[in-house]
Parts: sequence; structure tokens; C-alpha cells
Amino acid sequence: MTQRSIKLLSIALILTLFTVLLAACGAKSTKTSATATTTTASDAKITLPETLRIGFISANNNKTITGPEGWAQSKGYLEGELKKYGVKEFKYFNFPNGPNLNEAITAGTLDVGIYGDTPAINGKAAGLKTRLINQTQINMNAWLVAKADGPKTLADLKGKKVATSQGSYMSRYLTSLLKEQGLDKDVKILHLLPADSEAALSRGDIAAYAYPTGFGPLLLKKGYVAIDEAAKHPVLQGSSLTVVTEDYVAKNPQFPKIWNDLRTKAVKEIRENNEEFFKFYAEASGYPVDVVKASFKIEQWPVESSTPDGLKLVEEAKKFLVEQGLAKKDFVITEWVIK
Repeated sequence: MTQRSIKLLSIALILTLFTVLLAACGAKSTKTSATATTTTASDAKITLPETLRIGFISANNNKTITGPEGWAQSKGYLEGELKKYGVKEFKYFNFPNGPNLNEAITAGTLDVGIYGDTPAINGKAAGLKTRLINQTQINMNAWLVAKADGPKTLADLKGKKVATSQGSYMSRYLTSLLKEQGLDKDVKILHLLPADSEAALSRGDIAAYAYPTGFGPLLLKKGYVAIDEAAKHPVLQGSSLTVVTEDYVAKNPQFPKIWNDLRTKAVKEIRENNEEFFKFYAEASGYPVDVVKASFKIEQWPVESSTPDGLKLVEEAKKFLVEQGLAKKDFVITEWVIK
């Protein structure tokens, strides 16, 4: 073999080896690319509807959610995180009380509702197609408030009229309390929203009013007195529940976990930033900061989506409502809860 032939053969071998190496690199690159595509596709599997409709209670007709959900909303990540799953539009609806929110769910205008345990339970018992996502707040107090020169004890209410928001957790507290005291046949309960109650109370049209958080401490600050509180009767305290419609969760089974993860993050943050949270809540609700602080403790928002003690409160509420004929039929709480 000549020197020229040897040289040409060497060049050919080098080119062949180079081609093989390029092919191997290309295969590796393709494999890596395919893996990346698979990962992205996996992440993109969770796709929520473009519009999310959220209902909540605001006795003062404020447009901002309070509690951890409102905190997450104010910090930008409630919407920011959900947008990653395809949500483009957020519609917020505020209601004066729970029964009104139930009507909106019935009408098909809400996907998520945040409200008191009593209307949520009554709605479910009446056939409202909801599932329980979480118990966002527990041990909610209620204050039975009267004028300073009015009744001083529960016994003083005999033969008089009292009021509260019908279908609310305060109504369950008031109804239960009067029955407990043997006054249920001697005291008439009227339906009146908290925002409309002070005038009736000051005129003497009603002897007392069962107020929710915020309103109760605000009236006490004005010189009214509390003749009883739900905090004195632990099983009569309320809870705030978050429900999702059965139709929405059937089509979007990953939503409850996504929502609860956002809420848990918010709860952890507010526990580390108490003062900032109280200030936020005051701005969102329209109550002074001292009234907010008198209304609840940070621990009333559990980190978990539900707790044994919290679910016990819900069970007690349901039991009372069924026994009193206020809830249309019984149902199993644990079957209502999304695991």
C-alpha cells in the first residue's frame, strides 16, 4: 500500500468515526428532548377552566375576601398560582349571608363558596350538590348583644323579641342557647341582617341581637353589652367552610389540592406575620384593628384542611340542625369531605 493510500484510508476512518459520534450525540439529544417534552406534558395535564367564580360572605358588603384566602389574594399568589393551570378570569361575589350564597350555587353561578357551617350544611341537606374542600376557620364566636340599660341575663329575654341573620352560624347558636335555657317557647327570633340591626336594637324593637365576628366586638366598643357568648358554649361555636360544586370537582379533581395548598401557605404566613395580617383583615373587612383582634385568634385558622376537633364542630352543627328539623335530611359528613 502506498503512502498516499494509507493517508486516504486514515482520513476515511476519521470521517466514519466522526459520523458515528455525531449520530450518538444526536440520539442522546433527541432522548433528552423527548424526556423534557414528556415532563412538560405531564405538568400541563392539570388544566382548569379559564374562569373561576368564588363566592364569600361580607356583612359590610366589602369586595375583598378576608382570612387566609384574602391574604393570598392580596399577596398575588392566589391568582398567580391558579393562572399556571389555565385560569384567566377570577370573578368574586360577596353575599350578606349564607342562604344567599346557597341560592347562587343552586343557580349555577358559583364554583367555590366560603361561608358558615350552618348554611353550608343546610344547603347540602337540601340537596345542594357540593363537596367540602376545607374547614377554613374554626371556633368562631358569636355575641348576644343588648343595650347597656337593657336585659342583663338570658332570663330577662323572656317574653321579648331577639334577632339574628337567619340560616347563619349565629342563628344556630341563638336557637340552641334559648332551647338550652328553656326559653325557646318564650322568646321570638326575628330575621335581621347584622348591618340593619343596630338601629332596631337602639330603638328597642328587639331586646338583643346575636352578632358574628367583627360586628359583635364593634357593638361592645360602642357601649353595648354582651349577655352571652358562643365561646361559653364550645359546641355552639361556628366554623367557616369552603365548598366546591360537584360538577366543578368532577371535571377538575385536582382543584381541591391546589386550593388547599395555597391556603396552607397563606395560613403559615399569617401565623408568622400576625400584626400585618390583622391590619390586612381590618382593611378588607372595614373594622378597626382592635375590633379585629377582639374577634378571633390566629389559631382559629388551622394549617390543615380539616382537623378532628373542627370536624366535630361540623358534626355537632349538623346533628342539631337535623334534630330541630332545620336541615331537611341527615347525611354523613365524612362522605361530604373531599379526602
